[in-house]
Amino acid sequence: MDATRAVKRIGMLVPSSNTVAEPATAAMLAGLPGVSLHVARFRVTRLDTSEEALAQFRLAPLLAAADLLMDAHMDAICLNATSSCYTGMQNDRALVAAFAARGIAADTPMLALFDLLRAMGASRIGLVTPFLHDVQAATIRILGEEGFETVAERHLNDPGNFSFARFTEDAVATLVREVAASPGVQAVAVISTNLRGARPAAMVEAETGIPVLDTVATALWGALRRAGVAPSGVRGWGRMFQVPPT
Repeated sequence: MDATRAVKRIGMLVPSSNTVAEPATAAMLAGLPGVSLHVARFRVTRLDTSEEALAQFRLAPLLAAADLLMDAHMDAICLNATSSCYTGMQNDRALVAAFAARGIAADTPMLALFDLLRAMGASRIGLVTPFLHDVQAATIRILGEEGFETVAERHLNDPGNFSFARFTEDAVATLVREVAASPGVQAVAVISTNLRGARPAAMVEAETGIPVLDTVATALWGALRRAGVAPSGVRGWGRMFQVPPT
């Protein structure tokens, strides 16, 4: 019997300075048998709107990292980074198309986030990020271009990327509660895969009844759907995993 056939392999492309996405994803997968997590890194050391920072997310290094993952025959690959939220969603769509041309089923946390919000009927959102002021402003603009109105927001004005992980889960939960309490918020998006948002998202959602979607979690939801695995097998991390894949 070939033991490799019994396991679905999902690959994550993770920024080199990210210390949150890998352990958080492993924790979410702990109760889901038959799925294994594999990670490749690409260099990211800062997050801002400078040309140097934006160059970190060019297609070539992402494809090179994906090629290494495909040596291990991934069933799907997901970019575990959210730079498209301020650079433009055309970048994520181009990445997925480039992967598809290589026969790779792929997703991104932002594409998955938008699909989930639409499936939930949520167009008025609360936004929580660790981003700098200008990155936050660009993120709100991109959300608007995708049909989502930001009616409340909190951001930490941190240059990142490694430093995003220094904020505690309690600190993130406080920000999520603040935006969730704002009038008109239909869902909360916690955007950054190096912010400790997955556990606070599930906790505040349970407290308030308002959907809270963290992008480490949406990355996993997206990877599972591309691998042909029902996300509903992930339990205890929010109602988003019960949303059928589209």
